[in-house]
Amino acid sequence: MIIEMRTYTLQAGTMAEAEKRFGEALPAREKHSKLAAFWHSEIGPLNQIIHVWAYDSFEHRADVRSAASKEPGWPPNIREFVTHQQSEVFVPAPFSPPLTPRQIGPLFEIRQYTLTAGSIPGLIERWSEKIEGRQKFSPLVAGMYSEFGALNKWVHIWAYKDAAERFSVRAAASAGGQWPARNPPGVVVKQETQIVVAAPFSPIR
Repeated sequence: MIIEMRTYTLQAGTMAEAEKRFGEALPAREKHSKLAAFWHSEIGPLNQIIHVWAYDSFEHRADVRSAASKEPGWPPNIREFVTHQQSEVFVPAPFSPPLTPRQIGPLFEIRQYTLTAGSIPGLIERWSEKIEGRQKFSPLVAGMYSEFGALNKWVHIWAYKDAAERFSVRAAASAGGQWPARNPPGVVVKQETQIVVAAPFSPIR
């Protein structure tokens, strides 16, 4: 399986209309494969929408996108709002849960770590030992590493009911000393985090 995250930066003030148009066009697209998640940014880079798609393979992705482009009404009519587009493809870690519809948010944190080259396998091994304990506090949405786009990237996405739960969960998870699954010094060279909110039509919300 591969997971594609498509991030569109929009003109300020156009988020609500762009999200509405995307939702209206979605049934045509979902004739070919289902949306996994759709979020808009609240904290971090603003004016962004993020849509997530899962595919069996790159061949499956190419076939689906080709077929969907022939559907009337797809892609959604939001080009006038878009100032930048980014597509990244990831491979889920063995412990990453399936991207099936779940009501576990509506607040989500997307944490992105850039690692030194060759460090991803070691990180996955360390996480594998601790992830079960961490998920007792809040659900993991995805843990995945980059295949296309920015390389040596590890992305983990967590669900929370609200900002207060995020703070309490992170404090509780670290209190026992079992989390985070710490990396050797120098392995992580960059960290970014973004808080996003699920759209009403997002299957994971």
